[in-house]
Amino acid sequence: MLEVRNLVKKYGALHALNQVSVTIRDGEFFSLLGPSGCGKTTFLRILGGFEQLDSGEVLDDGQRIEDLPPHQRRFNTVFQRYALFPHLSVHENVAFGLRMKNVRDPELTDRVKEALSLVKMQDFGPRSIGTLSGGQQQRVALARSFVNKPKVLLLDEPLSALDLKLRQQMQVELLSLQRRLKHTFIFVTHDQEEALTLSDRIAVMNNGIIEQVGTPQEIYEYPKTPFVAQFIGSINTFECSIKEWSAQAVVASGAGRRAWAIKAGKDGLRPIPEIGVGVGAKILVRPEKMKILKSDPGPDQNMIEGSLKEILYQGPITQFFIEQKDPQQPPLVVTQPNSAMTARKNFHLGDRVFVAWLPEDCLLMEKGVSP
Repeated sequence: MLEVRNLVKKYGALHALNQVSVTIRDGEFFSLLGPSGCGKTTFLRILGGFEQLDSGEVLDDGQRIEDLPPHQRRFNTVFQRYALFPHLSVHENVAFGLRMKNVRDPELTDRVKEALSLVKMQDFGPRSIGTLSGGQQQRVALARSFVNKPKVLLLDEPLSALDLKLRQQMQVELLSLQRRLKHTFIFVTHDQEEALTLSDRIAVMNNGIIEQVGTPQEIYEYPKTPFVAQFIGSINTFECSIKEWSAQAVVASGAGRRAWAIKAGKDGLRPIPEIGVGVGAKILVRPEKMKILKSDPGPDQNMIEGSLKEILYQGPITQFFIEQKDPQQPPLVVTQPNSAMTARKNFHLGDRVFVAWLPEDCLLMEKGVSP
């Protein structure tokens, strides 16, 4: 539906976007995720027509639109700071775009009421913008975008100014709204949890390029680059050397440790990379895939020994920080859900512990590849 090809945007010697290509499907909730300065807002502004490309193409249903001004594109933008007019009422803020298109009453009034109803603000029409909360202003900004019935809605971190509870509530409402309207939403965020919660697919950006595009599960469970693995959530990393290799399994070991096994995913989405015997590599394991134990789990599981340095209770989960025997190696993080028999009751600071994980829960990457 919407395709960008080889986008390049430079500010002096800096490449804000460097040969970026991606296809976004009709009716998709598509998120651009990455750290500050990675190029995601520049990408969004180019789609909206607010920035000019140095080179590349933007195609809407196969038609090139990169030279069209914003008002001739079938896109609307919800800005990070909402960009509402403080001297106008809620009704007039939503009606503004329609007036610019010479839409007259009674159609104008009907469409404004419909848009406000979509965001549950139908009784707020006469109110001044200055009397609204942050969440209410965010809803008005959404209604102002919906009222023009855009084909694509561009959202530039619209929830970043909200407090945590309201942000979580608005995430649910935004997703519900997108599913009802069946419009294409392109959503910019630096919040990994937000992207995983809302998106049909995510493009992870870094230094002006797209590192990986995939579903939330693919991005989290099967990262293709070290940057994606370390940027999305937290992950433990072990250095190792390959002892045996096949397309289905690898045996590797680290200094002073017993051999570790790495298996390919049963679904084929976590393949074993071709790393030769004797070559240095890195094993990556998510904290929730690990277990903290008081005794050696035996040879069927991968294991590393250490001492318990910190226990952090975080409501639904507890985080354990384990110092490895080798002081040059970073502490391990193990996350376990809390319950009536929570593991933290059985462990104390300074305890000798064993951290275990399954071979199929490992990611394997070449040592020389860095984020």
